[in-house]
Amino acid sequence: MSPGILLSFIIGYFLVLMVISYITSRKSADNDTFFVANRNSKWYLVAFGMIGTALSGVTFISVPGKVGAPSGDQFAYFQFVLGNAAGFIIIATVLLPLYYRMKLTSIYSYIEHALGTWSYKTAAGIFLLSRTIGSAFRLYLVVIVLQRFIFDSYGVPFAATVLICLLLIWSYTFKGGLKTIIITDSLQTLFLVASVFLSIYFICRSLDMNVLQAAEAIKDSSYSKIFFLDDFTSSKLHLSKQFLGGLFITVGMTGLDQDLMQKNLSLKNIREAQKNMFSFTGVFVVINIFFLSVGALLYMYAQRNGITVEKTDYLYPTIALNHLGMVPAMVFMLGLTAATFATTDSALTALTTSFCVDFLNFNKRSDVNSKKMVNVRHWVHIAFSGLMFFTIIIFNAINNDAVVSAIFKVASYTYGPLLGLYSFGLFVSSRQVNDKLVPFICLISPAVCYFLNTESKELLGGYVFDNELIIVNGLITFLGLLLTSKRKTEPVLT
Repeated sequence: MSPGILLSFIIGYFLVLMVISYITSRKSADNDTFFVANRNSKWYLVAFGMIGTALSGVTFISVPGKVGAPSGDQFAYFQFVLGNAAGFIIIATVLLPLYYRMKLTSIYSYIEHALGTWSYKTAAGIFLLSRTIGSAFRLYLVVIVLQRFIFDSYGVPFAATVLICLLLIWSYTFKGGLKTIIITDSLQTLFLVASVFLSIYFICRSLDMNVLQAAEAIKDSSYSKIFFLDDFTSSKLHLSKQFLGGLFITVGMTGLDQDLMQKNLSLKNIREAQKNMFSFTGVFVVINIFFLSVGALLYMYAQRNGITVEKTDYLYPTIALNHLGMVPAMVFMLGLTAATFATTDSALTALTTSFCVDFLNFNKRSDVNSKKMVNVRHWVHIAFSGLMFFTIIIFNAINNDAVVSAIFKVASYTYGPLLGLYSFGLFVSSRQVNDKLVPFICLISPAVCYFLNTESKELLGGYVFDNELIIVNGLITFLGLLLTSKRKTEPVLT
């Protein structure tokens, strides 16, 4: 596949997104439009667009690659997906009603009401750190593919490729914000879903199979084991670890994350928000089955044709771009680009919103839509783009793991304290936290978890943590808040 053709395709793709941005923001581009799309979004567009945001390029490349990983993952990731589905249901039935009842723009405003100002700023700060790292990891994945298959041919350095990607994203999000993203994410999700099904078709054709034969071959292959019930202590793939990790990481990374919740808060009412979440959950589970199937087919193809790669993340792009022909290569790039940029554009908008509302107090100003405040928001947007740039450069220098593992590993440390904060606020209303100690508790908890993770084999009889570490992290935070809190005193009536 010619790098020039791929580059032309990427340019054309972004021109389409910029046209959409112009159309959606030409009438209104104030801060209400940017933050919550004037609370007038359509639930079916939000639900469909959230698929692309939730899946990202990580799912597109890393999940198929892990199917045949040396660690023997096979379809174990589907256990994690089932936990995700349970987490989405909890979000729809517990958290969304709370957010709508309080009419929040930033979901971390709840913590200010429940626990105090220091707790609120800590929660918002955790989100800013977590989402910057997570989104940088996701964008890193597509950048290394673009670098390897396009920009290396023109002698463009890695840092310049990252900068180009971020400039393109900024160009179509800085004005319309969430209102633009709801439309562009829906379009990008359409490209993503179409590319998954077309990839299956092209791989099946290359293997001389129809879809039914491919399904049977996957079922009979060495890649199709879903449920892992042996070696609870030492195996990271055990059903309970994967399911519980998936559940709590979903609650943390989605329900307590401004990014995906911001889209839900742009809807008219809680009923539409819940319809959005339930429909999204069903499609999310099904589409992940197809991603895992793509992985099994890719490894079958690689085995038949003697293809080897240095990292599992390279398997899908290597086969799609070098072995299947021009049309499959274009389909792959369409899906990868759509998946990754749907996640990153949404994240930049959420990071900008959270900083403006939680740290610059936009929601407490009467002039929030003035030209001055819109300009402030523009500069915040630029600053977070720059921060993401440097994060990707650092990650590129140190990463030696599959990106999907890295993202969820980091999430276990960064989102755990959010679980503890929200759990305390929701379930321990009779006690008041020592607000100024909360930032220290939220630093100590991940540090303790890091120690437990590295020493668990010695301390816990060979036990190995995986994504369920987020539960321990949240529990330590919760206990820290409980131990340093005091019972609320009832006001004296006179």
